[in-house]
Amino acid sequence: MRAVIQRVRRAAVSVAGAQVAGIGPGMVVLLGIARDDDAATAARLAERVAGLRIFDDGAGRMNLDVATIGGAVLCISQFTLYGDVRRGRRPSFEAAAPAAQAQPLYEAFVAAVRGAGIPCATGVFGAEMQVELVNDGPVTLFVDSADLERPRRA
Repeated sequence: MRAVIQRVRRAAVSVAGAQVAGIGPGMVVLLGIARDDDAATAARLAERVAGLRIFDDGAGRMNLDVATIGGAVLCISQFTLYGDVRRGRRPSFEAAAPAAQAQPLYEAFVAAVRGAGIPCATGVFGAEMQVELVNDGPVTLFVDSADLERPRRA
């Protein structure tokens, strides 16, 4: 899984001109799912995202996570994060999971964020969406689950 995370003052997502979700302070997570991802990947990435200390403390240092500031997450499915543009001019999306596989993993990620006590709004999976946000900082991070330490087996 890949996530582009943006610290925001506010964000909203619309489908067909109608707003379907919005948040105040928090983060927007654009989430891409690969063919080899599974529920454990979703849980691991959600834990990492929920725990990111990217919000300023009283001293102005990025030291607080989204739950501590009372923020929320807006999660948007984004298969184009697996677009491969190494050849030609049109991206290939072969590495992206097909919708039937990706949707339950997207929902597992959202459920894990909510399970951490963080309000998590969503777009509409597979829909053409318009996302509006006010990036705070700006702070934008990229997290790839392939780069996260895998839990050790007992």
